[in-house]
Amino acid sequence: MTVDLRSDTVTKPTPGMREAMATAEVGDDVYGEDPTVTALETEVAALLGKEAALFVPSGSMGNQIALQLLVSPGEELLADSDAHIVSHEVGAAAAIGGISTRTWPTRGGHLDVGVVEEFIRTGVGYHTVNTAAIAVENTHNRGGGTALPLYKLEKLRTVADERGLKLHLDGARLWHAHVKDGVPLARYGTLFDTVSVCLSKGLGAPVGSLVVADAEGIERARVLRKRMGGGMRQAGILAAAGRYALTHHLARLKDDHARAHRLAAALEPFGVTDLSRVQTNIILLRIPRIADFAAAAADKGVMVSVMSKDQGRLLTHLDVDDDGLDHAIKVLTDLLR
Repeated sequence: MTVDLRSDTVTKPTPGMREAMATAEVGDDVYGEDPTVTALETEVAALLGKEAALFVPSGSMGNQIALQLLVSPGEELLADSDAHIVSHEVGAAAAIGGISTRTWPTRGGHLDVGVVEEFIRTGVGYHTVNTAAIAVENTHNRGGGTALPLYKLEKLRTVADERGLKLHLDGARLWHAHVKDGVPLARYGTLFDTVSVCLSKGLGAPVGSLVVADAEGIERARVLRKRMGGGMRQAGILAAAGRYALTHHLARLKDDHARAHRLAAALEPFGVTDLSRVQTNIILLRIPRIADFAAAAADKGVMVSVMSKDQGRLLTHLDVDDDGLDHAIKVLTDLLR
């Protein structure tokens, strides 16, 4: 048995999802003629309470399109220092969008609006770059799946409005925050000018993300997607997987949360993780020379993500059932002993 806990992106399409893909009605989406893509975009826009949405190949492309809608070349984006946008998108904001990025110190994925406000620069003259937008990530990947409380996001919106700034939500795993806290997806949408959501993290689709915004923004986003090489033709085959995932795999995310909690509870006595920080489906590990630990675990059929010299990560997902979790617990606890 192999149990892959490296990421929730490793899932394979279920039989039902494959059937939906095989029977999807398709057309040329670059011409706006793929009915399944259009249906997916309409559905996700409605879920997030926005006017329109755009289907894109990846979360990184979705984020970068959204940022270009909000920040002009030479203007500044604020984000936390562990944000995916600045840590794992290979400098795309600068390289593609001409966007200057500045970060506030991360606090395990938590959001301190007062700290963010201190970093905002507006009306400072032409010698200094002015802040145009703020981006936050929910749930927070490198923060261990932290779900940002609604009241903090509401406070951030107030600050942004007072300072004349735009807000972007990197919601790659927003579905997890929605399931954990019960906040309607549309409430998140009303607080942000742009939102990106991913279908291949947690929901189990093989590929795809969406950008949501107002209708004018999404028309601009179509141009940006084309410029970045993201125009897809008979993409309904992929969009059908996303529609199936939203129907069948959203509510079950609570099962991933429960399994992550059970796995973390088994590992916490060894001092390698903190159960109190496990909110959704991500577990952070602190193990010296974790690459060696991960190699030993892989030899016994359990895949662990190595993030740095002494930090790793485990994620529960659609392809990890209770039997798989039991196997992972046994392998990892035996190694830690």
